Amino acid sequence: MKLDLSTKIGTVLFKNPVLAASGTSGYGAILNDIFDVSQLGGIITKSITVKPRKGNPPPRIIETSCGMLNSIGLENRGIQYFLDENLPRLKTFKTNVIASIAGNSDEEYAMLAETLNKQVDAIEVNISCPNVKEGGMSFGQELHSTRKVVETVKAVSSIPIIVKLTPNVTRIEDFAKVCEESGADAISLVNTYKGLSIDIRSRRSNIGAFTGGLSGPAIKPLALYAVWKTAKTVGIPVIGCGGVMNYVDAIEFFMAGASFIEIGSATFREPDASLKILRGIKQFLEDENICCLNDIKGVIHEC
Repeated sequence: MKLDLSTKIGTVLFKNPVLAASGTSGYGAILNDIFDVSQLGGIITKSITVKPRKGNPPPRIIETSCGMLNSIGLENRGIQYFLDENLPRLKTFKTNVIASIAGNSDEEYAMLAETLNKQVDAIEVNISCPNVKEGGMSFGQELHSTRKVVETVKAVSSIPIIVKLTPNVTRIEDFAKVCEESGADAISLVNTYKGLSIDIRSRRSNIGAFTGGLSGPAIKPLALYAVWKTAKTVGIPVIGCGGVMNYVDAIEFFMAGASFIEIGSATFREPDASLKILRGIKQFLEDENICCLNDIKGVIHEC
């Protein structure tokens, strides 16, 4: 039996469905010091903005009972630094490079997408960051704003567009459908849930920016539900993320309808978690005598 893990977004072929999530692996180089990142299906970069951003005040990360809160605030050195310093190294890896972009306006998203067009394999449009005062999640919480930013990015880009959605809405599947209608080639969900942690001695938040985004095992059941609902609503690939800590979690997302998974918080605990999860997926499929991921995609039965 020959195992085939390949899948596509638009015309771009991915060798396997395991992606390093944005913001958890930098620009690939730091992980490549630990394992060969070329074995992964792709690397999603830390979100890039037009100008450098200092990010939010510390503390920026705090562990919670079943996950972590983060409030980085999209810290990065801007698009020009990315092109000059990060992209050349990324191109040496034998895997697909997906650039995550974030902006304060439709025009900024368009500028970033146009600049990166054909420089990378795909673009992830981050309209889901809960930790910035302007832009970010605000684009992903109103259907008209979501439609406009996706249409704007699609108009200037000839490479696949992935839209990363926030779960901090009532019906995430409605936003996914709008993205599909506006030309998106794939949907990524979910980003973090907005949360709070309090120091009872100081009576202050444990996070410098007061609130943060909750990720990790705590949100997996919620993320699975969002993926299941969305995969039944749209015809484009769904990328599942949120609490994927091992291969069992990954298989659950595929059975819920995901075509890809992103590994995020798990990387902080085990830097090579994505590689271990990929190996676990392969072993599971071989043990079950399954040769293709499509054979288990969306197979969950409703009572």
